[in-house]
Formats: sequence, structure tokens, C-alpha cells
Amino acid sequence: MPAHEESSNPLVREQAHLAASRAALRAMREDVQALDIRDVTANWVNAEVLQAQIDDRIKALADLSHTPLFFGRLDYLHVVGGEQAEGAEGERFYIGRRHVHDAHGDPMVIDWRAPVSQPFYQASRNNPLDVGQRRRFGYTGGELTAYEDEHLTDAAEEEQTSKLLQAEIERPRVGPMRDIVATIQPEQDEIVRSGLGGTVCVQGGPGTGKTAVGLHRVAYLLYAHRERLARTGTLVVGPNRSFLHYIEQVLPALGELEVRQATVEDLVAARVEVRGTDEAAAAVIKGDARMADVLRRAIRSHVTPPTEPVVVVRGSRRWRVPAYEVEEMVGELLARDMRYGAAHEALPQRIAHAVLVRMEEAGEAPDDRVQNSVARNPAVKAAVKAIWPAVDPAKLVLRLLTDAEFLAEHAGDVLTEDEQKRILMVKPARSVKSAKWTAADAVLIDEASDLVARTQSLGHVVIDEAQDLSPMQYRAVGRRCSTGSATVLGDLAQGTTPWSTQSWEQALFHLGKADAVVEELTAGFRVPREVIAYASRLLPSISPGLAPVESVRETPGSLAVREVASAEEMDAAVVAACEESLGHEGSIGLIAADARIPALADALAAAGHAVLSPGEETTADSRLTLVPASLAKGLEYDYVVLDEPAAVVDGEPDERTGLRRLYVALTRAVSGLTVLHAAPLPEQLA
Repeated sequence: MPAHEESSNPLVREQAHLAASRAALRAMREDVQALDIRDVTANWVNAEVLQAQIDDRIKALADLSHTPLFFGRLDYLHVVGGEQAEGAEGERFYIGRRHVHDAHGDPMVIDWRAPVSQPFYQASRNNPLDVGQRRRFGYTGGELTAYEDEHLTDAAEEEQTSKLLQAEIERPRVGPMRDIVATIQPEQDEIVRSGLGGTVCVQGGPGTGKTAVGLHRVAYLLYAHRERLARTGTLVVGPNRSFLHYIEQVLPALGELEVRQATVEDLVAARVEVRGTDEAAAAVIKGDARMADVLRRAIRSHVTPPTEPVVVVRGSRRWRVPAYEVEEMVGELLARDMRYGAAHEALPQRIAHAVLVRMEEAGEAPDDRVQNSVARNPAVKAAVKAIWPAVDPAKLVLRLLTDAEFLAEHAGDVLTEDEQKRILMVKPARSVKSAKWTAADAVLIDEASDLVARTQSLGHVVIDEAQDLSPMQYRAVGRRCSTGSATVLGDLAQGTTPWSTQSWEQALFHLGKADAVVEELTAGFRVPREVIAYASRLLPSISPGLAPVESVRETPGSLAVREVASAEEMDAAVVAACEESLGHEGSIGLIAADARIPALADALAAAGHAVLSPGEETTADSRLTLVPASLAKGLEYDYVVLDEPAAVVDGEPDERTGLRRLYVALTRAVSGLTVLHAAPLPEQLA
């Protein structure tokens, strides 16, 4: 829209534009609601599909009263992408979460993902990108209350840190995770707008915004490649349900409703019910990529070379395909390395084709219907059943985990004898249904299922907290984007599973995306400088060589480390620290070793404090969440009280994993961290 003179009160003018934009958005929604599709669809199926699309459009046009409709403005020096009369002013665009136009179709708010919006994130004094002025807006409870200008081409104006930008980053965390669309930094924006064709891996320490970057990349890709991704689908994979619940509102707030969210367990557990657990050593072996080779061998072992010819009787004629010819067919299928199930379907057609060749040589003229009939002939079906029988993936894995001889036959030169013993079921199950399958077993069954029949690939998959996946879990996710792309998000220093990855190179290889680009985010925007510096003392022990996060936020007094006189006084001291934190605005997270959670819950209840579980939405009246250390990853709170660091470390199977778990717990705070301990601190923190 053309720029024009500011009114005597710019704030009033901007508030008027906000009101007009909200009215235009309501009109857009009402126009969709008023659509009558009764006479435009050929049948009820088309009507249902079209109505579902309309319903999604109505949801996407919802005006979220406490979410700013636009957060910035760009005043260009010239008309964008068009001709301009000499001396004329440039164009002005309001940048927001979604596109809004008036009754004439003229834009009132431009979607943040549009190319014309990119300079809002990328323009600088060194490279203004044809932007004369960038304006940021400040909001209070959904109402526009402030603005701030940068004149990018004014050499006389001093460069300053945006106070509104800083305030938005530090705004108290009440409720689920929110989008960062108003605060995306240039290095984050480059990752967000990277193309659909390539896979991107983002290594980012605590507070660098890697999760938000991944979710915003999904939103951008859906904007730039909507038709393609509508056909192929998108998926966000998170570490647990609490985490997914925490992030689930980010994409809907950006108008994107069709993105599935799941854990790896959700993806693979559809085939069997997970009711058991593995010891850490067994889970590590089952998660090792070598198991893929064991499974492949075990499946192919079902193929038996033919010893008898196949004789097909049709009418008064007998057609004979000798054993050596069938064996050649089997060898060819094995050499092509087809999916086992696809080869099982192909073999009867190959045999039938050989019969048809003989028919033609005898002067007959068979067609495709005859070939299909021969492929279904009892003699052919019996031969295929004997040579290339159907395989049930769950039964195959059950046999491997219960039959020591069968496992040794296919894993003898892959797994050691001790490794084989560790993964055998202690109490062998008699059937697939009675087996107490573990999460690692479900991944093995998923791998076996893919060896039988190809897993459907999506267009794009985001994997968050990816450092905690095993090689076999990477393979399971990689199957879901084998013909698509991925965004891999994680921090090697926060790997807290016994099988966590040691390098992104290894992880991307197992994912099937070895050519992915690895980007590193080192600028921290969430965790205060004092807190991240304290936590970074652990890095030499947990991830040597990894660059520490450099926080842009200096918050004096944000870190307090307090020693409690005795273990008996810890509960009372923790309750007091929580009450002190509740005196501040925002969310409070009490993080403790999993074993300490029941005692702390009782102490808080006795003091009259109700607590939330991780992922539950905080409100103005309920702001205190009790967080087991094992579920803290990915979550954030304005103020964190950390109970007994030594107990967090001791709660893990080894010291390095324990220190990594502690690193996660120490870096969940946005405004302040209080550490309480009666036992000595780990020497790395002392």
C-alpha cells in the first residue's frame, strides 16, 4: 500500500490500522462461512471434501484476541516489483502472522513468510535491502501500545538494541510454547527459509531457538509449497507427549492446522502394544544399526531354492517349468534386492510368464488374463509358498528374540555371543499378542515391516531433540521421509539416552540424509548469560569441543546457588524457594530427580500449593509445575528451582548421562534459576 503522511499521533493511527485489519479478517472469515456449496459439487464425497477444506479455512482465519495480528512494518524506498514515477514514495507493508486483505483485495497485513516480508528479519544498516524504515510494535494483552523505529538509511542515527524486541523475547511464559515470528533473528531466518529439497540439521544449545526455528520452517514450507505438501504430508516428531503438548499451539497460531505431531513410539507402536521395558544394555544393542542387517538376513533366509519343476495343468495340456529356470527367477529377484513382499508378489507372475512363453511356442495366443489365471493356479501358488513364503514381521522378530539358535544363525558374525544373550527375552513369549514388547522391539518390527513392504514417505519431517534417537530409531524416522526432506534439531550436549548420537554425521547417515547441511546456532536468546555460563562448566565433561552458547541477555541476579544445612531441611527449603519465585510474574518450574518427585509433591501439597504436570498449560492462577528431570528437555519456565543436582546425576546409569541430564535441568530458566543442594555439588560446578 502506498506510504502517506503520518498523523499527528502515530500510535493512534497504528491502532486504527489494527482495528481495520481485524475487521477485514472478520469479513474474510464471514465470506468463507457464507459459501454455499450445495450446487457446486457432483456428489456427496466431493461435498464432504470441499466442506472439510472450508472448515479448515475458517479455522485458519480465526482472530486470536491475545495474539498480535501484525508485529512490524516496512517502509520501502521504492515500489516493490513495479514501476515508480520519479519522486514518488515507496510502499509500506505491515508484517504479521497471516495475510489479510480489504474488500477490494488490497493487502492490509502481509504474511511473514512472503518474500516481501523477509527484509523485516534480514535488513541492516550495512544492507538495508531497499528499506528506509523498519517499525516494531509492542502489545499489552493484544492491544497495540507502543512502537519503535529504525531508519536504516540514516547515517546520523545511532544503532541501538531494540527494547521492544528484547521485551518480547523476555515476556513471561504463561501457557504453552508460543511462536517467535516477531523475534526471528537473521541467522534463524536463513534456516527457516531454506528450500524444501534439502535436509537441514540444526545444532543449537539451550535457548538458541532451534525448536521454534524448526516449527517455523514447517510453516514456511507449507506456505511456499502448499500443494505439494498437501499431497505428501508433514510430520513433527518430538521426544515425548509432554513436549508435543507444550509445542502443539505454535503452528495453529500461524494458521497451519494440518501438521501431524507424534513421538517415535507413536510411529512404530501401531503394529504391536508396548508393555515391557529393556535394560539399558539390551536397548543399546537393539537400537544399534547392526540389527538392520540381522533382520535382513533373517527375512531372506525364508527363501528356499526350488528342487522340483512347476507343472501347470490347463485343460488337457500340462506345462512344465523346470526347477533350474525357477531358480534363475529366484536368483534374479534376490539380486535386485526388492522388498520381500514385492518379490513374493512378483514370483508367480514370473512363473506364469514362463508358461505363457511355452504356450506361444505351441501356437496358442494367450493374453494378460491367461497369465493372471496361471499365476493363481494351485501348482504355482504351492510352489511360491514353498520357495518364497509370506513373512509376518512381528513373528519374525519374536523368533529372533526367543530362539537362540535362529538368532545365532543370522547374527553370529554381527553380534557377539554376549550381545545375543542380552537381547533374548528372559521369559520367552508364546505368541505375538502375549509378548511384552519393548519400545526398542517395536522399532525392530517396524524395520522388518519395511523390509517386507515399503513404508509410505511424507514430504517433510521435523525431528526435535534428535540427539536422543538410536540408529534404528533414525532409520524408522528416515523411512517416513525417504523421498522427502527433513529438519533435524538437537544439541549433542543434551543427549541423555544410553544410545544418544555422538555426531550429527553418524545421525544423518542412519537417517538416510548424509548430504544434509549442518547449521549451528550459538547465540542464546532465552537463557540469561549468568545461567548459561554456569551450566556450560559441564560442557568439557559431557561434550568436549562443543562451542558454548553466548547469551545476548545479561540479567544480574538471575542465578542463585544455595547450600542447605541438611538433607532433612531440603523439602522445606525447596517449598520456600518456590514461594519466593511465585512472587515474580510468569511460570515456575520445580525440577528434581525423578525419585524426589513424590516427596516434593507431598511437601508442596502440605504447604497448600497445587502443582501442574509437565506440558500442562499454566494459567494466571496456576503457575507452578513439578518436573521430573527426565521430562524437562525442551520445556522452559520463567523461573526454575532446581532440587539437589547430585541426585539428578545419580539418577542416571552413568556419570556422563547424569551430567547431561543436569545440563538440561540447569538451562530451562528464562529469567531466573535457584539451585538448592545439601549434598556436595558435582565437581564440575563446584
